[in-house]
Amino acid sequence: MRIVVVGAGLVGLASAHALAADGHEVTVIDREGPAAGASRGNAGWIAHTDIDLIASPKMLRQVPGFLLDPLGPLAIRPSYLPRLLPWLIRLVAASRPSRLKQSVEALVSLQMQALPAWDALSAELGLSRHIHRRGGLFAFSGRDAMARNRDHLDRQRALGIAVDEIAADEVRQMEPGLSDAIIGAAFYPDAAHVSDPRVLTQALFDAAIARGIAFRQGAVTAVEAGPPLTLRIEGTDPLAADAVVIAAGAWSKPLAACLGDAVPLDTERGYNVSFPGVTGVLSRPVAFPGFGFVATPLDTGLRVGGAVELGGLALPPNHERSRALHARARTFLRDLPAYETGTQWMGFRPSIPDSLPVIGRSSASANVVLAFGHGHYGLTQSAATGRLVADMLNGRSPAIDLAPFSAQRFARGL
Repeated sequence: MRIVVVGAGLVGLASAHALAADGHEVTVIDREGPAAGASRGNAGWIAHTDIDLIASPKMLRQVPGFLLDPLGPLAIRPSYLPRLLPWLIRLVAASRPSRLKQSVEALVSLQMQALPAWDALSAELGLSRHIHRRGGLFAFSGRDAMARNRDHLDRQRALGIAVDEIAADEVRQMEPGLSDAIIGAAFYPDAAHVSDPRVLTQALFDAAIARGIAFRQGAVTAVEAGPPLTLRIEGTDPLAADAVVIAAGAWSKPLAACLGDAVPLDTERGYNVSFPGVTGVLSRPVAFPGFGFVATPLDTGLRVGGAVELGGLALPPNHERSRALHARARTFLRDLPAYETGTQWMGFRPSIPDSLPVIGRSSASANVVLAFGHGHYGLTQSAATGRLVADMLNGRSPAIDLAPFSAQRFARGL
């Protein structure tokens, strides 16, 4: 088939490779180019060991405290609140215990596919050097926080996730760059991170071109079910296709809508500050639960990032949030460079209220597959999503049940 993939981020490129491997003629189209969005500046974790949803009673209990700090782990731009309100109502509904159990089961099923899919894709393309298997730490600054985390660790172990609780002296042996404020940690020996998200995405793009996948730059304004399937592109002639994959991240909502799927997609604006060339501070990624940030030793330098700001696509960034992240990180990281020596970034995580991505066929055509809304797990789940997309378009049974990820779940009130 002639297949057009809309989006040159990690999900789009992984899908393009999976489809090309099945022998299809694939074209990728993107409004800017490869790694222009969240795939460019994310934290770089393949976080397949995570089983957390934003939509949860735990998160809802934390929200009031977070919102008291405008530069804290979660913020809502006041001017955006009226537009965001329907999304927030859905988030509260998705946090009900019955819904939460189903969503966690679905998330885990996808997470279990994530690292094997990355291993297979990187080996196929000769990119295994970009996947680092050094484990990861969740570092705690208080014994109460560690104690509250033990139930979570038990749930992870029950799912077969390897995790060890380690004391302060062992933490310091593993990561001398962590300060004495850290009194213990959870160590995930199977956790992984990548060389650099932008570098990896560019490598996937280069490999796509090398295998004959075509690329066009342009903003897709609509997809018409036809037949034939037709993509309307701003400022140029339309493009016909036998199948289409919509993987445009935060810009996917209107394309799904024109195919009859009203997906409650919004954005979590993530911030970070990176220090190019700075190495040796950490040897593996470290998360700081309760403080809303992570630190990752990329091949290109140290990155400190995280937090969530709900403010849509149009409002300008507030890099005081980057500065606040850096200030918190100074408490826990020795030898952290001065903020002014770093480079700041803000990107749009495509987020859905129940914390599950959309992976499934559109309402208008079985030959249009939607693959977006991965939130914090876009890098993690991208290779697995690409395989699922290819399975659907080739008539194979997907490796997991895709019903919980269907775009039509929202029409059913979920």
